[in-house]
Amino acid sequence: MRDLDIRPATSWDDMRTVFGPRGAYSGCWCMWFRLSGPEFRDTPADGRRERLQGLVEGSERAPGVLAYLSGAPVGWCAVAPREEHARLLRSPVVRPATPGEAGVWSVTCFYVRREGRGRGVSAALLHGAVEYAASQGARVVEGYPKDSEKRVGAEELYHGWRGLFEGAGFEEVERRSPTRPIMRRTLT
Repeated sequence: MRDLDIRPATSWDDMRTVFGPRGAYSGCWCMWFRLSGPEFRDTPADGRRERLQGLVEGSERAPGVLAYLSGAPVGWCAVAPREEHARLLRSPVVRPATPGEAGVWSVTCFYVRREGRGRGVSAALLHGAVEYAASQGARVVEGYPKDSEKRVGAEELYHGWRGLFEGAGFEEVERRSPTRPIMRRTLT
């Protein structure tokens, strides 16, 4: 799609546009995987927003990528080194398939605004996330998509879905839950 562009998330104004006033889903501000359970519960939505803003504005590395449709920001994909995701590291379902392995990055979240849905934005975001991770030295990119036989709403697909990852060259390496495979793509 010629009018779709993927860029590292370095503009806080564009992040706010994508996430809206509620922080995407229920004030998460994409901190669910970055914070431990107690830390997430104890941090109000405003605090989560400030943490994400700090990552966007105060870090040498973007915390993910943004999709722009005809120049307007419409989507987000979180991608960062796996060790930056406290909840991911402790999860019985999606904890690392290979603990301690260096150079592994994780794709943990997608969010596409209504006007961007059904236009291939998620696939472009995943492709852009893999490219961004590779440019930052990643050797492997992991994802933890939803894999369900039943139809699920967009709010349940923030991890992505199996077919999305398969289409981007990811392969299942482990499964500890019927609906959540661990999928990987090795970069060359």
